[in-house]
Amino acid sequence: MAVILHVDMDAFYAAVELLDHPEYCGLPLIVGGEKSSRRGVVATCSYEARKFGVHSAMSIPRAVQLCPQGIFIPTRMERYQEVSRQIHGLFDEFSPVVEPLSVDEAFLDMTGCEHFYESLEDMGQRIKERIRSVTGVTASVGIAPNKFLAKLASDHNKPDGLLVLRPEDTDPFLLSLPVKKLWGVGQVAQRQLAQRGIYTIRDLRQRSQEWLEKEFGNFGIHIFQLARGIDERKVEPAGQAKSIGQELTFDDDYADEDTIKGILSQLADKVGWRLRKHSLYTRTIVLKVRTPEFSTYTRSFTLKESVQDNDTLFNTAWRLYQEFKGQPLRLIGITAANLGREGQQLSLFDDNATGRKLSEVMDALNDRYESTALTKGRSLLGRRKETQRENEPPR
Repeated sequence: MAVILHVDMDAFYAAVELLDHPEYCGLPLIVGGEKSSRRGVVATCSYEARKFGVHSAMSIPRAVQLCPQGIFIPTRMERYQEVSRQIHGLFDEFSPVVEPLSVDEAFLDMTGCEHFYESLEDMGQRIKERIRSVTGVTASVGIAPNKFLAKLASDHNKPDGLLVLRPEDTDPFLLSLPVKKLWGVGQVAQRQLAQRGIYTIRDLRQRSQEWLEKEFGNFGIHIFQLARGIDERKVEPAGQAKSIGQELTFDDDYADEDTIKGILSQLADKVGWRLRKHSLYTRTIVLKVRTPEFSTYTRSFTLKESVQDNDTLFNTAWRLYQEFKGQPLRLIGITAANLGREGQQLSLFDDNATGRKLSEVMDALNDRYESTALTKGRSLLGRRKETQRENEPPR
């Protein structure tokens, strides 16, 4: 039996801010922009703020309405990446097969490592304790026979949770869950399933694969398999991956250009970080979008040189998005494909020495002050969102 472990940091950006600013502990902390921001987006928030209904990807003005007493601060990506590097560096102590998903999330294939621990619960606790002792922040861990179930398990007892799902535990665990827990099932899918009397995974189990395929096409096959805990994907170390991507399923359909631009900027940052972490370069950038009707489209562009910088990823994806500009979307993603170990390190959009020098100065200042002292203007349009919602399939 495979043993897959999923590590998910708890409200990671907020946790790092609380680490650096203990005076915020116990208060509703909202990371993503100043309170006066009109176009900012919540990146993440403390669990105290979540009690007021604040959540990731919510606009800052809406968060202010729900939680006017909240503490609102901008993101500090360089600081979060610094702590992230510490965390990801610890994973190699436990398994040689690690698939990083973002700055705050990863899969570990622990198959064959069971004999090093008293139990699977002991295995999960050891990893949690190691992360906390080194960084001071907490993680939730799920252990299961596959990636889908491991991710569900890590989310079940947040924050600071640990859940082991053995094969005999799968049915009792799944049958009680609402269909929204299946990744890919957002609000639109929930409404369409509810119209057919399907509210829980138990309800979904009553429908045949043929019926679901007739009603929903390939998406029907997808949810049929997940409802039975079936997921054949392997844990793929980045060095072996054919592509590296980040995508986000929205709680509500978005058509606002500023919101999309801010989220694409954040996704490009995540993909760029993963490329650089594993010394990989990309030549082909792929944009993926999904409409409220579940139609999925991809557009790609192949560059003349291989790159790994955020600006090229963002600008290429933004150009590809123009075809869908103004259309409501329920999912958007960026994937770096055609990967290799060598490439052009300078951004293709810095077309002269002055532009390159400006980037170097910006990097130096941001590194020095561990903040986004200088940032791209696009980031002001929509502050970065915490990665992968529960409905979004990890790669």
